[in-house]
Amino acid sequence: MSSIERMAKLLQQAETGVAFTGAGISTESGIPDFRSPGGIWAKNTPVMYDDFLRSRSERIRYWQMRQVLYKEFEAAKPNNGHFALARLEAEGRLAAVVTQNIDGLHQDAGSRRVVELHGTARVIVCISCGKEWDPPEIVARLVAGEEAPDCDECGAPIKSKTISFGQAMPADEMMEAAALARQADVFLAIGSSLVVEPAASIPRVAKQYGATLIILNKTSTPLDSYADLVIQEPIGTTFEAVLKKMG
Repeated sequence: MSSIERMAKLLQQAETGVAFTGAGISTESGIPDFRSPGGIWAKNTPVMYDDFLRSRSERIRYWQMRQVLYKEFEAAKPNNGHFALARLEAEGRLAAVVTQNIDGLHQDAGSRRVVELHGTARVIVCISCGKEWDPPEIVARLVAGEEAPDCDECGAPIKSKTISFGQAMPADEMMEAAALARQADVFLAIGSSLVVEPAASIPRVAKQYGATLIILNKTSTPLDSYADLVIQEPIGTTFEAVLKKMG
């Protein structure tokens, strides 16, 4: 039996499946993997959260990088991988998508239950009073010459509603992801290097609680030897073939 046939069979039997996605599922939508050659972290040192709070110059650097990201996100559309997961959820085979991504493409594709471990780039928030903005409003202020925009209500710094380097992971989302992993009968790890902790430990939890672990990623991961099925092929075309086998 081929890998495609095995994956199709496992998903046909799934009732509480969970998909865990990383940057690899969105590269096919034109969003670069931050850590790969040419990615934003290869060109720029990430801004640490404490430095963002303390230093205006670091906030200026943060917003310079964000402006580039928002242009990439604005142009991106969901691809076959995103649409496949939404379809599997609609058919009752997936309970949820747990994602490390901040681009919102799962929701655009129709996924209803999306647990965002690293937050979302689709909201900008004041770190003090909690006021929120849509990104185009803040991008307009940047274009108009504001180098490090502050809150127009309380004057505190504002930032993307994402988890920055050195910032605590969101407790509620981590708990929800762990609970989903414990209940999963099939766990799909898709487009993730599975090296960024603590998120990368979630597939291991699923396997420990009895889930069948499928890893779909273009390169090897530290959990490959732990998985029941490993496929190193493009995500979109793999799902296209799997859904065809599923009928």
